[in-house]
Amino acid sequence: MSRVDGTDERYVVGIDYGTLSGRVLVVRVRDGAEVGTAVHEYRHGVIETALPGGGPALPPNWALQDPEDYRDVLRHAVPAALADAGVDPSRVVGIGTDFTACTVLPTLADGTPLCQLPDLRDRPHAWVKLWKHHAAQPHADRINALAHERDEPWIGRYGGKISAEWQFAKGLQILEEDPEVYQRADRFIEAADWIVWQLCGTETRNVCTAGYKGIRQDGRYPAKDYLDALHPDFVDFVTKLDGPLLPLGDRAGSLSARAAAWTGLPEGIAVAVGNVDAHVTAAAAQALSPGRLVAIMGTSTCHVVNGTDLAEVAGMCGVVDGGISPGAWGYEAGQSGVGDIFGWFVRHAAPAGMDSHERLTELAAAQPVGAHGLVALDWWNGNRSLLVNHDLSGLVVGLTLATRPEDVYRALLESTAFGTRMIIEAFVEAGVPVTDLVVAGGLTSNRLLMQIYADVTKRPLSIIGSAQGPALGSAIHAAVAAGAYPSIHEASAAMGRVDEGVYRPNPADARAYDALYAEYRTLHDHFGRGGDDVMLRLRAIRNAAAVTVQADTEREVVG
Repeated sequence: MSRVDGTDERYVVGIDYGTLSGRVLVVRVRDGAEVGTAVHEYRHGVIETALPGGGPALPPNWALQDPEDYRDVLRHAVPAALADAGVDPSRVVGIGTDFTACTVLPTLADGTPLCQLPDLRDRPHAWVKLWKHHAAQPHADRINALAHERDEPWIGRYGGKISAEWQFAKGLQILEEDPEVYQRADRFIEAADWIVWQLCGTETRNVCTAGYKGIRQDGRYPAKDYLDALHPDFVDFVTKLDGPLLPLGDRAGSLSARAAAWTGLPEGIAVAVGNVDAHVTAAAAQALSPGRLVAIMGTSTCHVVNGTDLAEVAGMCGVVDGGISPGAWGYEAGQSGVGDIFGWFVRHAAPAGMDSHERLTELAAAQPVGAHGLVALDWWNGNRSLLVNHDLSGLVVGLTLATRPEDVYRALLESTAFGTRMIIEAFVEAGVPVTDLVVAGGLTSNRLLMQIYADVTKRPLSIIGSAQGPALGSAIHAAVAAGAYPSIHEASAAMGRVDEGVYRPNPADARAYDALYAEYRTLHDHFGRGGDDVMLRLRAIRNAAAVTVQADTEREVVG
């Protein structure tokens, strides 16, 4: 491995594609120093009500995006980050990317998104389905039921349930609701792999999304007879997924002339294999060792941890060989709503004068544990782990006329910590050790929230030493793809950073939280495991009402 001195520094670019924007980081190869950054907000954001060109309202639980917004990040944010860094582009040796997942799109054989074809632009199923598109829950339910009925060997690797967010559920929804779009799609590809295709002109698939989101285990996808039993026309679905599969840290190709013109980077530099925002962060947080769980906390939370042995954990998102880093079994779980829940309360429920996270946190921090008399369930956006049901909803129990906004806010903070403890305990009970936590993401700045997590989980909590963990992780993978380091582990040791043991459990508060957690578990199992399906019934009533309103609106427009 060659080293660089102060007169011959090399740099890499990491791009983190989030839910609302793309963030670019220019990083020095030698030590991971972050020398320049830029953010580009997606022009269309999340498409939830109607397509950009207008037309009928989208049904409930839809979340789409425009792939051109992703290319705009290359055109605008990469040059801006280079300018911010003051780095000569000729010094850049590689570029790496990560994406929210499962975010997928149907394309032609050359990678052209179907939503960019004039005759399909008004067809919702031709657009990118964002990770939080949850309208495929009925299709996920059928996928799971049939897998258990047939005793499919892969279902246990996903905790017994495939999520409505994953590739197969979204693909089956397209087939059954718009078969023409399904047939026109030559490829069905993760945005993580599509953007790499745009950068280097070569289609590749990464082992991370293929394993966690695409049900690829032990070198194969689900068998054709299983897919035929789901729907006879679904047999060819794996042909839309099957492309060159590469391990994380590999070189997917070289930056094309077209992408070089977009970004201002040199043609021919290394383009790293695509990755997922959560999984790539483990390298940035120096958390590749088994037992060190990384919680990437933002609008949602993803939990990833390496293990030495294969285990099946009920309700987890998946376990994949090399899914986080080569040579280890990578485990994933998650919560579909975290920061989104707190944001909902501030925007829609907090009164004027208290409608800020800072003010509510200040007031909530003054309370002893349990003083609000509340317990909440963290299902405002459904449950990803351990119940894997996006038709579930939020709940707050214990409200009285004495309840104040800061009480509810603290209960919501605590509910997400309880959800994380459920996930940790599921890992440990299945034989996957979790020794400590490293937290990354925008929520690390809330000291109250971080202390609550340490107290509830009874584990020391470290904080990633970068405000842009995923982008730094992508830059680390770019350095490996460019040959600057021989492995992700060595690049992580040199370029990653973490502040160790910033938060320690308070023994008295941890004991007090045990009592609240016991109540959380009772509610969790009652409403999530068949004690009372009232949440599911209410969701069905809401969806039926929304369909009626949409039909009435369309009739009025036609009239």
